[in-house]
Amino acid sequence: MKIIVCGAGLVGFGIARHLAAEGNDVTVVDREAELIQRINDTLDVRAIQGHGAHPSVLDNAGARNADIIIAVTSSDEVNMVICQIAYSLFKVPKKIARIRDHKYLEKEWAGIFSHDDLPVDEIISPEEEVAESVLQRLAIPGAYDSANFVGGKQKFLAMNLTENCPVVDTPLNQLTELFSDLKAVVVGIKRNGKIIVPKNDHVMMIGDDVFLVTDEQDAERTMTIFGHEEKEAAKIILVGAGNVGSYVARKLEQRGSTYSVRVIENDRERAKIVADELDRTIVLQGNGLESELLYEAGVRDAGLLVALTNDDQVNILVSLLARNEGCERALCLINDTTFLPISKTIGLDAAINPRSTTVSSVLSHIRRGRVKNVHTVDDGAAEVIEAEVADNSPLVGKKIRQLDLRDNVRIGSIYRNGETVVPRGNTEIKSDDRIVVFAMTESVDEVEKLFHSVLEKY
Repeated sequence: MKIIVCGAGLVGFGIARHLAAEGNDVTVVDREAELIQRINDTLDVRAIQGHGAHPSVLDNAGARNADIIIAVTSSDEVNMVICQIAYSLFKVPKKIARIRDHKYLEKEWAGIFSHDDLPVDEIISPEEEVAESVLQRLAIPGAYDSANFVGGKQKFLAMNLTENCPVVDTPLNQLTELFSDLKAVVVGIKRNGKIIVPKNDHVMMIGDDVFLVTDEQDAERTMTIFGHEEKEAAKIILVGAGNVGSYVARKLEQRGSTYSVRVIENDRERAKIVADELDRTIVLQGNGLESELLYEAGVRDAGLLVALTNDDQVNILVSLLARNEGCERALCLINDTTFLPISKTIGLDAAINPRSTTVSSVLSHIRRGRVKNVHTVDDGAAEVIEAEVADNSPLVGKKIRQLDLRDNVRIGSIYRNGETVVPRGNTEIKSDDRIVVFAMTESVDEVEKLFHSVLEKY
């Protein structure tokens, strides 16, 4: 596909890198010479310096022949104009815009995003996406990564195996025999920095990161079997009351009195605004790196601290400080992926990378065939893909062992008529099945083709 990405910041860079790695023809546009130089130095894409909302710049970028334009500049308004020009002048088939200000997304104004008004086909809201990711981690504290599929009926979980795991040194096929009624499948193992898609005779070892797909109702049991019995935190401290922090606080309030939440915000005016918006949450104004303020927030009794400021270093340091003060767990936002490999080694329980979250959202909107949802894994090394089987799909009537899947692809679950079917070699695929697949990035295109209808153009 021919794809134009307008905006070469962290999100635009991540999207371009991922799409280029899959063999797409990608052009990146940005006004900043330094960002364009970085693109040219590191990615195999075409990079153009210029304003993405200027018709001549889009024309130079190849808008006349583009399949998709993705507007992820720092300005919501510029992103909207880019989509308008792409549609009005160049008839680009699909237009995706990043909209950060939630006021544009309120239900009463939703009709503005249409071909008759502002022709934006898909909207991505990074702050809400990241906040939802934080809320998922709160619900499953033992997993350092998680995602929902099939409307939450299926879950992808990533966890580290410690000496407390009772099933280490157990081949996967024996695991199936021991827990025959468990609706969970190990789809990937990361060992010594490398991800492998396991066969049935693979053995899990202490220190492995394990990726699973499980039925929603079996998620807690699955975590226990793999040595994680952490309980969901009741006392939570949020450091940073920006768009992400305030969204998380509001959602926690909506869930009732289950949680006791304290918010720390350094900016006095922002702290006042958020305090007025929230009903039961206590907002403290000050620097989250101050031990006295953390103590006032109840860090020693807290089950979880979540650091959500715009500064990675502050997030990491406040998380470590909280753990040192007695907080049970710490979760923090990390934008710079160079920090991610060391996050677990320095004592952080989990880290959320906004770029990866946004890339996953974009990929869900641009995948071909019957793909419904996408979650990127390990900074884009692999993907979890949810796809629907069409009535006239060549998959219908075939057993899984007949699919000739690549070695780096594994089916994690099949959702059929409201029930989870654990995939086995003799499981027959039927129309309307929702299938969740784990695939290394180089095989994603083949997975898309599997779910392509014979009547649709690919």
